[in-house]
Order: sequence, then structure tokens, then C-alpha cells
Amino acid sequence: MRPLSAGNKKNNLPQAGRRSSAKPLARRLWIFRIASLLLPFLLLGILEFSLQLWGYGYDPHFFKRIKIGNEDFFVQNEDFSRRFFPKALVRNPGPLRFPARKAPGTFRIFILGESAAMGDPAPSFAPSRYLEMMLQAKYPNGKFEVINVAFTAINSNVILPIARECAEHEGDLWIIYMGNNEMVGPFGAASVFGRQAPSWPYVRLVTAMQRLRTVQWLKEVARKSGSQGEQPSVWGGMGMFLRNRIAPDSPLKETVYRNFEKNLDDIVHAGIHSGAKVLLNTVAVNLKDCPPFASMAGSGISQADRTQFDQFYTNAMQAADRGQFTDAIGLVERAARLDAKQANLQFRWGECLLTKTNLTGAREHFQLACDYDSLPFRADARINAAILAEREKVNDERLFLCDAPATLAAANGSGICGQEVFFEHVHFDFDGRYLLGRAWAEQIEPLLPRNTNAWVSQTICEQRLGLSDWNRAQAIHFIIERMHLPPLSSQANNEGRLKALEARMARLNMNADNAAVERKKFLKLLEQRQEDYFLHENFAVVLELVGDVSSATTEWQRFRELLPQDSLGYFQAGRLLIPSQRYTDAEGLLRIALAIRPGRADAWIELGNALAMQQKYPEALDCYETALKLDPQNAQTFLRRGKVLAHMNRHVEAVASYRTSIQLKPEDGLSHHELGLELAAAGEVDAAGRELGEAARLNPVGVAMRFDYGAWLLRQNHRDEARREFEAVLRLEPGNIRARQNLARLGSFK
Repeated sequence: MRPLSAGNKKNNLPQAGRRSSAKPLARRLWIFRIASLLLPFLLLGILEFSLQLWGYGYDPHFFKRIKIGNEDFFVQNEDFSRRFFPKALVRNPGPLRFPARKAPGTFRIFILGESAAMGDPAPSFAPSRYLEMMLQAKYPNGKFEVINVAFTAINSNVILPIARECAEHEGDLWIIYMGNNEMVGPFGAASVFGRQAPSWPYVRLVTAMQRLRTVQWLKEVARKSGSQGEQPSVWGGMGMFLRNRIAPDSPLKETVYRNFEKNLDDIVHAGIHSGAKVLLNTVAVNLKDCPPFASMAGSGISQADRTQFDQFYTNAMQAADRGQFTDAIGLVERAARLDAKQANLQFRWGECLLTKTNLTGAREHFQLACDYDSLPFRADARINAAILAEREKVNDERLFLCDAPATLAAANGSGICGQEVFFEHVHFDFDGRYLLGRAWAEQIEPLLPRNTNAWVSQTICEQRLGLSDWNRAQAIHFIIERMHLPPLSSQANNEGRLKALEARMARLNMNADNAAVERKKFLKLLEQRQEDYFLHENFAVVLELVGDVSSATTEWQRFRELLPQDSLGYFQAGRLLIPSQRYTDAEGLLRIALAIRPGRADAWIELGNALAMQQKYPEALDCYETALKLDPQNAQTFLRRGKVLAHMNRHVEAVASYRTSIQLKPEDGLSHHELGLELAAAGEVDAAGRELGEAARLNPVGVAMRFDYGAWLLRQNHRDEARREFEAVLRLEPGNIRARQNLARLGSFK
């Protein structure tokens, strides 16, 4: 055999070496590429772990587990909605708790929805509470837990993650009542909370990412740098949306409808897959007595047609005002041929048809007025159609339907939902709450053991709830305040609705004898239901309103023992301690309330009051400044701020603060009075007299105001007018020594 030559060795061996070294090189290259891809995720994971380790950010879950007494409970998480709302506009769930371990034989019900389901403006008398009382009365040996997870300003985008958490907590029944906030809530077509009407995959991605502390940190950085775009800096209620009107045919609405259908489907399936039955509700709104909040002209209409439309519409309204409803109907029909999507036109058309007892036609046009409303705060026909379609789509015996509009419309002769069951546009009156709760009870009765007991009446329900005339008055007062603000204040029938509410207030029986009766009722109810925190809350409200502040404070103490995670009990107890001069105790409770919910403007105000009474003026001023950042339209905060500034000898700023208070609330006599005293001290005599006189006029039963105005008149030698003021003081307070002395100086006291 021929031996290998040296040349052959030289040619072969190096080639083999090159092949063997190429493989590790390629392997290292792939490792480098993979590491490059994984490095950002690794760094993100390290950052996320570090932020959680340092306690940065907030818990994104709806429920949190705490120990109350010796038992573990799930309660609401105050930070949950920060995933969906800007920090300044965060909405909070109502107070709730339920045992972490479900007791055998317990029937657990979750209520999912928005403010109407929550029971705004009186959550302790929500439809779910009526349902609870009915169930307890019909099944006295049964165990029921009714857990209301609804709260204000949310929509299906927010309710879906709540539902997924409810699925982990052994619910036997879910009641879903949602749809009013789809257009105005987070990711809605008219939302003020961020991006409007994105597709549902975007919504899911964004809200899922905000569970990460890293994303929470980046969002906070963006907020502080002002790079999040223009958003409201404070909560302004429905008035925040006035500039976000949306055309009836806006394509953004179609996106919202698709998102709602997807969210609804996922919520329903979450309930069914958890093993719960699901009671789905169509949504009732005030059609008959709630005019549209805004009406926009249709697009693509020529100027000539617009002019003709305006003429037809004006003539129609004039005819209606004269009672010529047949003529008015003919004219609105002609106007509708030019622009049928004017919400106001449809509403007035419905009113005219109602006067002619054409109930079917009236209902149709009232519904169109709701559908075309350019400030869409009510569930429209498309929302309810999606709910009905969901029932057909799922076709599962575990899903059943409650037709809430039909149930509530039966409360009046017209068969159209109106003020018989609503306070305003969507929030139920007490009658509406009972009717809806009763409808729910009847729907779920087949799920419960057979029982021949009748469902209790509304009167008995309200007795068991502790619904006194004082509690009714508080709810009506909240609604009256709301109806003084836009857009409710600009509705055509607002004045009449306000008068009706004020008349209801006047009919309430709030006297000493009735107060004694109500006290006995509450004490008896609390013997039976000591852990009903809503009952303690309702009793505390009554006790304060009848003047028993000490007992009210005790009830709030019991409330916070039952709900140590909730700010309300600490706030109310702290606020009530201030008049009794327990300022240090009040300060401590109010600081706890603010630690739980830093966005409570009312708690910052009361803390400022407690600090001011301890002469801690710089700290009090800081509290008022914080409160004004949260609620810059609060006249009383400017008044209190002015008083503190005066004590700090910052009189020019005090005067400015009082003037701002008066601009915001001209009818507040106390602000005029304090401004008058400041001006008098500054030597501005005439201006002081005007303010002191206005204070006395606005508050004729205010002893200090009448006396100080009288003293000013006396100094100006207006003797007759001064005499009248001092005589008024003595009628109000016969033992007022200084008034007697001044009248003696005037030579007229006998």
C-alpha cells in the first residue's frame, strides 16, 4: 500500500479541523441570539420581582383576604379599579365581606353590574338588599349570602375581571345587571378615562399588562410627566362628559357594541363554568320622563333641509304647547323625514303620542330618543338586543333571563318605564328597587327548596332593611343635589322633577315621636342581625339626623369593627367626634380613613377641621389644599381655608378664599359673614357692611350673623336698622346678653 505523503497530510488534516471548529461557533452564535431575545424578558422579570419585593404598586385583584376577629373573609380591594381609571378618577367598590370558607348549606349570590345594581345613591337599599330580605323571610331556615360587587362608572370591560374572580368563590347564582355605562365607561365611545372604543383584544392586553408592577410604574412616570394626554384631573360626575358628545351613527359605537357582546359572552361563560346559575337581565331605563341629555343633527343634511327641519320642529313644539297634539305629530313626522336621528325630536314625538294614548308608538319613539342620545348614559336598544341574543346563543338551562324593563314598566298605566320607578335616568327609586328584587326572587325560586311561604311585601322588606323617613330623605337629598348639576340640570323637565322630589321630602314624617319609634325598630332589628353592617350604617344616619351624635358614633364604631378595611366607618366616626371636641381622636380616625382611601376629599376636609381646632394651622391648610386638588369646586373648603388663613394672619389670601367660596356658592351666608368680618378688620367699612347684610339676609335665623350686622349698623349710626337686628337676635336667643346691652344703648330694651 502506498504510504500517505506529507502533502496529503497537509491537505487533509487542517480541513477536518476547520469542520470541527465550525460547529461550536454556530452553536455559540445561536446561544447568543437566544440570550439576546431572552435578555429583555429576564431584565423585566428582575425589575418586576424587585418592585414587588419593595412593595411598589398596587394589588390588581378585586378581592383581598383579611382576618376579621378570628375568621378569614374576602373583602373589596380599594385599588382594583386603578387598572381602568386614571389615578385621580379611581372609583371604589362598596363595602362588602363574605367568609373565605363557605359554610355548608349556604346559597351564595353575586350581583354584578354598575351603579344601578350597586343601589346608588343608597347602596344599603339596593335591589339586592330587597332580594336578601325576601329570601330570609320566605326561607327562615336558609342561609343566604348576597354579595354585591357592582360599583359606579364601570362597564363590561371592568366587570369581566371581577366576574373571573367571582368564579373562584363558589357562587350558586350570578345576577348580571349591566349595560348603562358601555359608551361612557372605560374604553367606551364617549369615555373621558382614556382611549375611546379600541377593539376588545387591545382592551384585554392593556388591562392584563397593568397587573404588572413594572407597567404600573411606567404608567405613573407617564402621568407625572404629563405624557398621558388630556384627562380630567378631578372627578366631576356626569358633567365630565359634556364635551364628549357622540353622533348617533358614529362608527365608534359599533366597536363598543362588539366589545360588549364579547365581554358579555365571556362573563356568562365564566359564571356557568364556575358551576353557578346565571340570571341575565335586560336593562331598564327611564324612557318616559328622561329627555335626551344631548341631541345632535344628523350628518350629510343640506343647509336648506336643516332650515326646513328647524321650522317644522319649532312649529310642532308650538302646536304641542297649545295642546294641538295631532297637528304637532304631523309636523314632527315631516321633520323626521329630513333628520330622524335628532334625539329631542324623537322624545317630543313620543310625548305627543302618549297624550293620544298611542302607547306602542310612544314607547317606540321614547326608545329612539334614548338610542340617539348624544350623551349616552343609558343602555340603548342595541345593548338589550345583545343581552337577548346571548340567551339564545348560549342555550344552556343554567342561564335564564329577567326582562327588567317589562317588570318595571308594569308599575304604571302607560307600560313605559318612567319616574314611577326611577329617581332620574337609570337609578331606581325605592319602588323600583323592590320590584326588581321581587322579579329576581321569583326567577330564582325554582332553584331553591319548595316553600309555600309568600314573598313579603315592600312595606315589610323596608321595615327589615331599616328604611326610615330619615334614610329616604338622605337619598332624595343626594338626588336633588345631583339634579342641580349638568347635564341633568339642563333637561327640559328638570324644574318639575325637582319640585316633585322636594314635595316628597316635605311629606316625610321626621319628628321626635317618629324618631323614638324608629329607634326601637332599629334596636330590635340589630338584636336579630348584629352583623348586618348596612343596618348599623342606616341606624347611624338616623341617630345623627335626630341629634344623637354619641349613639351615632357608637354605631359607626360597630360598622368599622365589622368592616375594618372600609374607610367609611373611620371617616364618619372621626367627623362626628369633632363637634364633641375630641379632636385628637377624630384626627386619628380620619388619618386611618385616608390611609385606606387617599382620594376622599371629604376626609381631607374633616381632618383639616380637626387640625384647625387644635390650632395646627399649617397642617390644616395642607389638608384643605389637598382636598381642593381632589374637588376644586367645593365652596365649603374655600370657606374653611379662609378661616385658617385668617388665623395665620394671611388676611389678603383669606379674603380671596372667601370670595372664591362665594363665587361657587353665592347663597352661603356663612361665607359672606366671614368675608364681612375680614373686610371690617381691614377698614373696608362699606364693603364689610354689604357682606354682613347679605349674610343676615341669606341666614335670617343665624344669631351671629344678625348680631354682627346689627353691630356694624350701630357703628354706622343706623340706629333703627340696628335695633331691628338686635331684636331679631333676642327672638332667636332670648338670653343673648350682648344683644340686650346694645338695645339698652339704643334706649329701646325693656
